[in-house]
Amino acid sequence: LQALAAGAVSIITKPTLGLKGFLTDSAQALISAVRAAAGVNLRALARNADPGPTRGGAASKVQATPARASTAMPAASPGLTGLPTSRRNSVFETTDRLIAIGTSTGGTQALETVLRVLPRTIPGIVVVQHMPEKFTALFSERLNQICDIEVLEAQDGMRVITGRALIAPGGRHMAVRRSGAQYVVEVRDGPPVNRHRPSVDVLFRSVARHAGRNALGIIMTGMGDDGARGLREMFDTGAQTIAQDEASSVVFGMPKEAIKLEAAQHILALSAIGPAMAEYGRG
Repeated sequence: LQALAAGAVSIITKPTLGLKGFLTDSAQALISAVRAAAGVNLRALARNADPGPTRGGAASKVQATPARASTAMPAASPGLTGLPTSRRNSVFETTDRLIAIGTSTGGTQALETVLRVLPRTIPGIVVVQHMPEKFTALFSERLNQICDIEVLEAQDGMRVITGRALIAPGGRHMAVRRSGAQYVVEVRDGPPVNRHRPSVDVLFRSVARHAGRNALGIIMTGMGDDGARGLREMFDTGAQTIAQDEASSVVFGMPKEAIKLEAAQHILALSAIGPAMAEYGRG
């Protein structure tokens, strides 16, 4: 985790089968990690690495947002990017809201930047960060220590409540479902989706199904396209959607694919995403 805070872009777990077995079983993960490292935005990585020990609730310390990365989140906005807003009417009438975030390479620093400025009144948050099992528990503990909101590694059946962020455990999928008037998470096994477990698409599609227009979906820095189609499904059911911009992304893969699908209603710099979430929570 210290290496990630200092700017490492990925984690490859220690071999358990010897070097030959490790290379055989983990070849794809190793290749993906090397490709991600080769394609990083070094300027964004340097800006995002270890922003310091300040605890959450520090919205006033967020860097000024560039004019092209407005944080405005009006309920009926046509979208900062001019994307079409002709969307199917959502069948969900509840006023309960939640926020879903998906990220990968560079996401540990990005999540820290975003979550540490959020107030305890923020709607419940569910997060998929591509990370091996065992590391997500440590990562959640670190975030819980430096944020005002509660940050936990998700367990099956946990409630999504105000002021709490649940991070999908490494090696397992996480989805959201409704239980009466509440949202709860399902943590389950299953084959990788888009080569990932947990998968952002699995989370976003469940949010589209069970929360509809009562959700905010955010896709941030990461390699590949996991989450792009799920974010589009969220957009189609009436959710507000955000993609991180290229300049602040360590790897502009997942956000780029979402933008190509016209799934992103707003394209924001990393420094603007936390304030935009806070504004959404106040709305």
